[in-house]
Amino acid sequence: MAIEHSRAINTNNDRKMDEVTIVKYNPNWPLFFQQEADRIREVLKGDLIARIAHFGSTAVPGLAAKPIIDLLVGVRSLSEAKQLAVSRLETLGYAYWRNNPEPRRMFLVKGLPPNGPRTHHIHMVEPNSVLWERLLFRDYLCQHSDEAARYAQLKYHLALRFSGDREAYTAGKAEYVASVMEKARDDDSFKTLES
Repeated sequence: MAIEHSRAINTNNDRKMDEVTIVKYNPNWPLFFQQEADRIREVLKGDLIARIAHFGSTAVPGLAAKPIIDLLVGVRSLSEAKQLAVSRLETLGYAYWRNNPEPRRMFLVKGLPPNGPRTHHIHMVEPNSVLWERLLFRDYLCQHSDEAARYAQLKYHLALRFSGDREAYTAGKAEYVASVMEKARDDDSFKTLES
Protein backbone atom coordinates (compact mmCIF):
# COMPACT_ATOMS: atom_id res chain seq x y z
CA MET A 1 0.00 0.00 0.00
CA ALA A 2 1.35 3.43 -0.88
CA ILE A 3 0.53 6.83 0.50
CA GLU A 4 -0.12 8.75 -2.69
CA HIS A 5 -0.41 12.10 -0.98
CA SER A 6 -0.07 13.31 2.59
CA ARG A 7 -3.81 14.12 2.58
CA ALA A 8 -4.94 10.79 1.16
CA ILE A 9 -7.88 10.56 3.55
CA ASN A 10 -11.33 10.90 1.97
CA THR A 11 -14.27 10.61 4.31
CA ASN A 12 -15.21 12.72 7.32
CA ASN A 13 -14.82 9.67 9.57
CA ASP A 14 -11.31 9.02 8.16
CA ARG A 15 -10.33 12.65 8.76
CA LYS A 16 -11.61 12.46 12.33
CA MET A 17 -9.56 9.32 12.91
CA ASP A 18 -6.42 11.07 11.59
CA GLU A 19 -6.78 14.30 13.58
CA VAL A 20 -3.85 15.65 15.56
CA THR A 21 -4.46 14.58 19.15
CA ILE A 22 -2.07 15.13 22.05
CA VAL A 23 -2.25 12.71 24.99
CA LYS A 24 -0.38 12.53 28.27
CA TYR A 25 2.84 10.54 28.35
CA ASN A 26 2.50 6.77 28.21
CA PRO A 27 5.32 4.94 30.04
CA ASN A 28 4.91 2.05 27.58
CA TRP A 29 6.09 4.12 24.60
CA PRO A 30 9.76 3.08 24.97
CA LEU A 31 8.63 -0.57 25.03
CA PHE A 32 6.45 -0.02 21.95
CA PHE A 33 9.48 1.51 20.20
CA GLN A 34 11.72 -1.43 21.12
CA GLN A 35 9.14 -4.01 20.01
CA GLU A 36 8.70 -2.28 16.65
CA ALA A 37 12.44 -1.82 16.16
CA ASP A 38 12.86 -5.57 16.72
CA ARG A 39 10.12 -6.32 14.14
CA ILE A 40 11.78 -4.02 11.62
CA ARG A 41 15.18 -5.62 12.14
CA GLU A 42 13.58 -9.05 11.74
CA VAL A 43 11.96 -8.28 8.36
CA LEU A 44 14.99 -6.34 7.11
CA LYS A 45 17.57 -8.98 7.98
CA GLY A 46 21.10 -8.43 6.83
CA ASP A 47 23.22 -5.33 7.01
CA LEU A 48 20.89 -2.81 5.33
CA ILE A 49 20.09 -1.16 8.69
CA ALA A 50 22.91 0.74 10.37
CA ARG A 51 20.93 2.12 13.31
CA ILE A 52 17.40 2.62 14.69
CA ALA A 53 16.63 5.43 17.14
CA HIS A 54 13.47 6.44 18.98
CA PHE A 55 12.84 10.10 18.35
CA GLY A 56 9.99 12.52 18.46
CA SER A 57 7.95 13.35 21.54
CA THR A 58 7.21 9.75 22.56
CA ALA A 59 10.97 9.38 23.15
CA VAL A 60 10.97 12.06 25.88
CA PRO A 61 9.92 10.69 29.30
CA GLY A 62 6.96 12.59 30.73
CA LEU A 63 6.22 14.57 27.58
CA ALA A 64 2.68 14.72 26.20
CA ALA A 65 2.59 13.66 22.55
CA LYS A 66 0.64 12.37 19.61
CA PRO A 67 0.44 8.63 20.39
CA ILE A 68 2.63 7.75 17.40
CA ILE A 69 6.03 6.09 17.79
CA ASP A 70 8.62 7.74 15.52
CA LEU A 71 11.50 5.54 14.45
CA LEU A 72 14.56 7.03 12.79
CA VAL A 73 16.03 4.20 10.73
CA GLY A 74 19.50 4.60 9.25
CA VAL A 75 20.15 2.50 6.16
CA ARG A 76 23.34 2.21 4.14
CA SER A 77 21.54 3.22 0.94
CA LEU A 78 18.10 4.71 0.28
CA SER A 79 18.05 3.36 -3.26
CA GLU A 80 18.69 -0.13 -1.91
CA ALA A 81 16.06 0.39 0.80
CA LYS A 82 13.48 1.39 -1.82
CA GLN A 83 14.11 -1.91 -3.59
CA LEU A 84 14.29 -4.18 -0.53
CA ALA A 85 12.56 -2.56 2.43
CA VAL A 86 9.23 -1.24 1.18
CA SER A 87 7.57 -4.57 0.37
CA ARG A 88 8.93 -6.15 3.56
CA LEU A 89 7.69 -3.28 5.75
CA GLU A 90 4.30 -3.47 4.06
CA THR A 91 3.98 -6.96 5.58
CA LEU A 92 4.11 -5.21 8.99
CA GLY A 93 1.26 -2.90 7.98
CA TYR A 94 3.26 0.11 6.79
CA ALA A 95 2.29 2.32 3.86
CA TYR A 96 5.08 4.02 1.93
CA TRP A 97 4.73 7.65 0.82
CA ARG A 98 6.05 7.30 -2.75
CA ASN A 99 5.51 10.98 -3.65
CA ASN A 100 7.42 12.36 -0.67
CA PRO A 101 8.93 15.68 -1.82
CA GLU A 102 11.99 15.08 0.38
CA PRO A 103 14.26 12.82 -1.72
CA ARG A 104 16.74 12.16 1.12
CA ARG A 105 14.12 10.50 3.34
CA MET A 106 11.71 7.62 2.97
CA PHE A 107 8.57 7.99 5.07
CA LEU A 108 6.32 5.10 6.04
CA VAL A 109 3.18 5.10 8.20
CA LYS A 110 1.64 2.23 10.13
CA GLY A 111 -2.07 2.61 10.70
CA LEU A 112 -3.98 4.81 8.28
CA PRO A 113 -7.70 5.44 8.16
CA PRO A 114 -9.97 3.69 7.47
CA ASN A 115 -7.94 0.76 8.88
CA GLY A 116 -7.21 2.47 12.19
CA PRO A 117 -5.30 5.38 13.66
CA ARG A 118 -1.62 6.00 13.00
CA THR A 119 0.59 4.11 15.44
CA HIS A 120 4.12 4.34 13.98
CA HIS A 121 6.14 6.47 11.59
CA ILE A 122 9.38 5.32 10.00
CA HIS A 123 11.74 8.05 8.84
CA MET A 124 14.34 6.16 6.81
CA VAL A 125 17.56 8.01 5.99
CA GLU A 126 21.20 7.37 5.23
CA PRO A 127 23.80 7.61 8.05
CA ASN A 128 24.95 11.10 6.99
CA SER A 129 21.44 12.61 6.95
CA VAL A 130 20.87 15.92 8.76
CA LEU A 131 17.78 14.32 10.33
CA TRP A 132 20.09 12.57 12.82
CA GLU A 133 20.76 15.99 14.32
CA ARG A 134 17.11 16.02 15.52
CA LEU A 135 18.27 13.64 18.25
CA LEU A 136 19.78 16.77 19.85
CA PHE A 137 16.24 18.08 20.30
CA ARG A 138 15.10 14.84 21.92
CA ASP A 139 18.11 14.71 24.21
CA TYR A 140 17.86 18.37 25.20
CA LEU A 141 14.20 17.94 26.20
CA CYS A 142 15.10 14.79 28.16
CA GLN A 143 17.57 16.81 30.22
CA HIS A 144 15.58 20.08 30.51
CA SER A 145 12.10 19.47 31.92
CA ASP A 146 11.26 23.20 31.80
CA GLU A 147 11.83 23.18 28.06
CA ALA A 148 9.80 19.98 27.67
CA ALA A 149 6.91 21.63 29.57
CA ARG A 150 7.01 24.65 27.22
CA TYR A 151 6.99 22.31 24.25
CA ALA A 152 3.99 20.39 25.63
CA GLN A 153 2.02 23.63 26.00
CA LEU A 154 2.85 24.63 22.43
CA LYS A 155 1.74 21.21 21.14
CA TYR A 156 -1.57 21.35 23.02
CA HIS A 157 -2.22 24.83 21.62
CA LEU A 158 -1.35 23.83 18.04
CA ALA A 159 -3.40 20.61 18.25
CA LEU A 160 -6.46 22.64 19.22
CA ARG A 161 -5.84 25.15 16.44
CA PHE A 162 -4.87 22.69 13.69
CA SER A 163 -6.47 19.39 14.70
CA GLY A 164 -7.42 18.57 11.11
CA ASP A 165 -4.23 19.83 9.45
CA ARG A 166 -1.10 17.82 10.26
CA GLU A 167 1.10 19.97 8.02
CA ALA A 168 0.05 23.21 9.75
CA TYR A 169 0.53 21.59 13.17
CA THR A 170 4.08 20.55 12.22
CA ALA A 171 4.88 23.93 10.67
CA GLY A 172 3.67 25.63 13.85
CA LYS A 173 6.35 23.82 15.84
CA ALA A 174 9.24 24.58 13.45
CA GLU A 175 10.42 27.86 14.97
CA TYR A 176 10.35 26.47 18.50
CA VAL A 177 12.20 23.29 17.48
CA ALA A 178 14.86 25.38 15.71
CA SER A 179 15.32 27.55 18.82
CA VAL A 180 15.79 24.51 21.08
CA MET A 181 18.23 22.98 18.60
CA GLU A 182 20.24 26.20 18.72
CA LYS A 183 20.25 26.11 22.53
CA ALA A 184 21.47 22.51 22.45
CA ARG A 185 24.29 23.38 20.04
CA ASP A 186 25.35 26.41 22.12
CA ASP A 187 25.12 24.80 25.58
CA ASP A 188 28.62 23.60 26.49
CA SER A 189 27.25 21.67 29.47
CA PHE A 190 24.71 19.78 27.38
CA LYS A 191 25.56 16.13 26.70
CA THR A 192 23.73 14.05 24.14
CA LEU A 193 22.29 10.73 25.24
CA GLU A 194 23.00 7.35 23.74
CA SER A 195 20.19 6.50 21.27
